[in-house]
Amino acid sequence: MKLAEDSSSLAEHKLLVLYILNKIGKPISQKALLELITSITELNYFYFQQFLLDLIENKYVISYKKDEELLYNITPEGTRAIELTADMIPGILKLQVDNNLKENLDDIEDKFSVSSDYTPIDENHFTVKCKIVENNNIMFEIQTFAGSKEQAKVIVDNWNTKAEEIYPKMLDLLTK
Repeated sequence: MKLAEDSSSLAEHKLLVLYILNKIGKPISQKALLELITSITELNYFYFQQFLLDLIENKYVISYKKDEELLYNITPEGTRAIELTADMIPGILKLQVDNNLKENLDDIEDKFSVSSDYTPIDENHFTVKCKIVENNNIMFEIQTFAGSKEQAKVIVDNWNTKAEEIYPKMLDLLTK
């Protein structure tokens, strides 16, 4: 996709973002929204980001931070705009969105419900944060110290792959 593409193609991509947000009907993280969009069209990150910023600037989309995560949702103005202009999105694209949205959204929500990351304190010390999020609410969160980057990576990898085993054990220990 070239930035010099005709304005109808650019508008179509913005409408696609609005269409998906309208279909989802609830706040969604940027990562999840980007993954949904790229599962349907070959829109790259930079164009996606520009379209999202344009939609926010025009008050069709709102962004806000909740529990240190940036979420996006369609505004009433955005809903009205998509209701009036949805016919500009090719029918085959809308059909693809409608058919794939539920499956992809469930996969993305599952994927992003368990997350972890590490932040350097200095060259050899890291803070590791692990959490479980359900319906955009933090259900469990723990922060710990790692004495090396390798240790931080191991903690992150273990949490991402074994949270279903680790979480119940931690909860059991905390409630005894």
